[in-house]
Amino acid sequence: MSDLNTRCLEAFPEWLKSLPTDATELVAVLEDTAVAEPVRKHAASALNYLFKSLDLIPDGIEDLGFLDDAFVLRVASKLALTKLAGGEGPAILSRLAPDSALIEELLGEHYPRLERYVDGLLHAAARGRTTDELVESEEARGAFIAELRAWASGYQTPGFAKDEKNIVKLQSFLSAKLPS
Repeated sequence: MSDLNTRCLEAFPEWLKSLPTDATELVAVLEDTAVAEPVRKHAASALNYLFKSLDLIPDGIEDLGFLDDAFVLRVASKLALTKLAGGEGPAILSRLAPDSALIEELLGEHYPRLERYVDGLLHAAARGRTTDELVESEEARGAFIAELRAWASGYQTPGFAKDEKNIVKLQSFLSAKLPS
């Protein structure tokens, strides 16, 4: 087994396990009006992705269904940190963003497509909610946060077999589904 596959097979189950915690911690970024708006928008778009009905990997696919959600949170955190002018970002962003390096290593030449996709989520909607509404409307944000917290409290960590075939399937899914 390659070193990369070993590291992925160790990290990914942990990312699936921490997904609801990561999401609820990102809520603090969305709620904090002292945080720069572009940073808040990346947090909002990543959180909104959790409710996107047509995401990169359908949530029902055993072992892999929520990994794209975990990937999006990490890549969006990295993108959000690039919007900060020399300042230190919120702790959750600084915790998640470095994980994007493993994703980049895994996806290789396809990683820029994932970054563009995540950046494009700034202009996407899920369940009729746009990123702009989540950042600008206190009412929309409040309803969204309540829904997100309910999702997080009901989330059950999916199984993830530490099998190299899952890495191959993941790479295949993302290379096929990511827009060029």
